[in-house]
Amino acid sequence: MYMGIESGFVFTGYILCIASAVLCVVYGLLNWNKGSEKVDIEDVKWADKEKDVEKEF
Repeated sequence: MYMGIESGFVFTGYILCIASAVLCVVYGLLNWNKGSEKVDIEDVKWADKEKDVEKEF
């Protein structure tokens, strides 16, 4: 009995859940702001046009 947990399988489940959460955070930090899509000229023109339309309102 370790920390009130009688089964080793339950303890292993808790450890794996915590480890997976830590790995997800590390993965998120490493891949923060990594863009996978290239920006087309048409997208840039559309964004500029959208800004101009919003300024008019």
